[in-house]
Amino acid sequence: MVNKQRLIDEFVELVQIYSVSLKEGAVAKVLVEKLNQLGLEVYIDNAGAKAGGETGNIIATLKGNKPGKTVLFGSHMDTVRTGEKIKPVIDEANGIIKSDGTTVLGSDDKGGIASILEAIRIIEENNIDHSDIQIVFSVCEEIGLLGSKYLDYSKVKADYAFMLDDGGAPGKVIVKAPAQDSIKVKIKGIPSHAGVCPEKGISAIMVAARAIENMKLLRIDENTTANIGVVNGGIGTNIVMPELEILAEARSLDSSKLDAQTQHMVATFEQAAADFGAEIEIETQRMYEAFSIDENDEIVNTLKKVFSKMNIDPTVVASGGGSDANILNANGVKAVTLSVGMENAHTLEEYIKIEDLITSARMVVEIIKHI
Repeated sequence: MVNKQRLIDEFVELVQIYSVSLKEGAVAKVLVEKLNQLGLEVYIDNAGAKAGGETGNIIATLKGNKPGKTVLFGSHMDTVRTGEKIKPVIDEANGIIKSDGTTVLGSDDKGGIASILEAIRIIEENNIDHSDIQIVFSVCEEIGLLGSKYLDYSKVKADYAFMLDDGGAPGKVIVKAPAQDSIKVKIKGIPSHAGVCPEKGISAIMVAARAIENMKLLRIDENTTANIGVVNGGIGTNIVMPELEILAEARSLDSSKLDAQTQHMVATFEQAAADFGAEIEIETQRMYEAFSIDENDEIVNTLKKVFSKMNIDPTVVASGGGSDANILNANGVKAVTLSVGMENAHTLEEYIKIEDLITSARMVVEIIKHI
């Protein structure tokens, strides 16, 4: 049923189109043309203007020929920053598509996009009855889920949403994902000559070191993680560091635990600054909320039937990362995230199994049949 060569060709075509976050205009143009050719009603919202990018989210609708729930399939158009001049390599011996090793591949998330497009073609070529289908190809997922945050929800009529945006072989269903807080810290010390009069200075890096030493980080418990990700500061080795900026985060499936971890990190930074007599500015922001869907919910039971039909043993899991599904659930659209086969995403070793790409397209078709 799946046209293997057509699917491979389209995936290879899409990953070669430059589309890092905020620069999705070129791939959006191609996708709009493809969706129009397939007969979908296509709308582009103003998320791009709000995020500062080239284009908004693509929201497309294929009217059904039978009553039933409206189902949405989603993937994001953007790739991470090493997604320029991608040269995909088809490794037939190992049954994979990979990059040439100088960039990411972009299967995150063009594997999802290609699978959805192939599924729609299958539905139309085989005259398969279906209820209304919506597609959302979002922007800026990789830089804070901005596309789904600014999505025009007045255009979204879906009862259920399936976001094709996770690694591993098809069959994984993410029903829980954490909320995330971002933490931005600026420490202001006092500069002085490091060789002549270091005692007159207040070292911003020493403040940061004291704070981090006393901070609970990485795996906090089964639900909660925290990390110091970026540290920037300093002028020269002969100057006591006068200023330092830190970017950190905390995540948890439990909002109360997230609140507690973020408060702990803020308090620890503030105490270290007080100990040294430094000034400190801290900004925290809830980037997105957690979501949790019961394993016996109808959307999950539907997927279990789908995977049973496909002879796949499903795994229903919680994730440590956020996705567009977090934002859709927060806006009243019941959504889960599904794996599509990408491996080693965000690295130069990224690849996708061709068989997983085919299975992902079949999965979308079966979901449509079962809704």
